[in-house]
Amino acid sequence: MALGPGFRQQQRQSQKLAMTQRLQQSIQMLQFNVEELRDFLSQKALENPLIDVDTNWNSNHASLSAVKNRSTQADFIEQVSTTNRRSLFEYLLDQIHLTMRDTHLRQIVLYLIEYVDVSGYLRVDEAQAMRETNATPIELLDAITLLQQLDPPGVGARNLQEALMLQTENDEQAPNLAYIILEENFEAFVNRQWAPLAKQYDVTLADISSIYDYVRTLSPTPGAAVGQETTGYIFPDLVVSQQAGQLALKTASMAQPVVKFKGNYFQQMNQHDDQEVTEYLKEKKSEYEWIASSLQQREATIFRVGTVIIDRQADFFLEKTTELQPLLLRDVAQQLQVHESTISRSINGKYIQTDFGMFELKRFFTKAVTKRPTDGQLVSADNVQHRIVALIEAENKEKPLSDQKIVQILKDENVELSRRTVAKYREKLNIPSSSKRKQYLKTE
Repeated sequence: MALGPGFRQQQRQSQKLAMTQRLQQSIQMLQFNVEELRDFLSQKALENPLIDVDTNWNSNHASLSAVKNRSTQADFIEQVSTTNRRSLFEYLLDQIHLTMRDTHLRQIVLYLIEYVDVSGYLRVDEAQAMRETNATPIELLDAITLLQQLDPPGVGARNLQEALMLQTENDEQAPNLAYIILEENFEAFVNRQWAPLAKQYDVTLADISSIYDYVRTLSPTPGAAVGQETTGYIFPDLVVSQQAGQLALKTASMAQPVVKFKGNYFQQMNQHDDQEVTEYLKEKKSEYEWIASSLQQREATIFRVGTVIIDRQADFFLEKTTELQPLLLRDVAQQLQVHESTISRSINGKYIQTDFGMFELKRFFTKAVTKRPTDGQLVSADNVQHRIVALIEAENKEKPLSDQKIVQILKDENVELSRRTVAKYREKLNIPSSSKRKQYLKTE
């Protein structure tokens, strides 16, 4: 009798632990994107003989990357990176074997490519390299020169200046003075000290500005384009379409994995008169039911959140405008009567497919930064940022708009912001200050 209460207490702890694990599993499933969800369910299918998973899509079908205006599975998959089968090291190694004779100098180059990082820069201690390859300073310099003659242009550079010089040297279309200025006056050039440069080389400010525009087209990471070995795909969770001027939302069922119960296998195994097998099957069936229920709940939650989004941001979907209305996690959470963390999990890594592109759900959440004094209407940070971009794109490049001038223009449009806020948005958009945007244009 003394062991009874203790035994019952242990059972209650076990049930509480199981519920906690299942609750965590349900939360995980909501947080996963489509691809992560597939991986999770495939693993569960390996662990549970009663679960079968239909992923609906074969990752080997690389040709099914997003293609506009095609009514195929491709419409629901967006390829976000390009496959390249060889790493940068392998790419350089192939070139060395094809173009260089088997000499001591080639052995030094082979040594050096082991110290080329993924961005294409040579990160080697030259003194150590000479010791380990028995190279003289001249031989090492010759080997580095040979390395820098390989493709892609700029590979083997030891700093940004050298990377830009190598790319310029390799480009027949480069402006005449570009290489010389990069070599002789790199610091002054990147710091836009153009007036003394124009005087030194007897050219106009517009000429220097043109060279600057060219240099900006070069890659600061010349090796990055080689060696991307994986192809990433974006799978939508929702699809929105227009029907008679109204928005219609549906789940992107083509991309969603489906969990099936192996009923025949369950019936076959359940005929065994073995209590251990019976308990095992009961446990695995219960796990299937929980996973199926969690999947339905995940789909329903994302759909409900999507419904609120298209209702609040209807102009974006109907008129294909880039402007968004203010929308916070808190607003949706209150409307759906769930916790904000649930909304956060429902939008991160989840995408909605439209007839003009794929968008992450969190893209549609933006804070209100001010009210129009004329009508009290809220203005979102997204709207303000788009307006700043439009103003800067339309500005006189010889007299770019200062942050204070942008503040004044927005104020005239009944949007009141501080100069500090405008500067913060401009920096967030990776837009340089007015002094660094200034260009000197040639006059006919």
